Amino acid sequence: MDEILQLTLLYDFYGELLTEKQKQVYEMHHLDDFTLTEIGEELSISRQAVRDQLKRTEKILIAYEEKLQLVKRFHEQQLAFHKIKEILDQISTNEVDANMGNSIAAIAKIAEEVLS
Repeated sequence: MDEILQLTLLYDFYGELLTEKQKQVYEMHHLDDFTLTEIGEELSISRQAVRDQLKRTEKILIAYEEKLQLVKRFHEQQLAFHKIKEILDQISTNEVDANMGNSIAAIAKIAEEVLS
């Protein structure tokens, strides 16, 4: 997965666990597209301090994911729901008349996995 997309997802899931300063620097850089120099000028800190803060924040977000795995579970659930939708689409177009029982069992199995 693209690193920027991954960091954005991590921030969406874990951003509220960061300090206000970490959130401010992260948002200025990734969401507002400020350069490190611009952030440093805005916050009256050095460019290197901004860079260090960003790297530290990224490591914190990655550590949260390693421990909590919320993003991983989110992706797994998205895949499961896509499978359910695919099966339901087949049922609605009568593509699975002969295997209706198997399709329903597949949906039940996916639902169990998502809920566990």
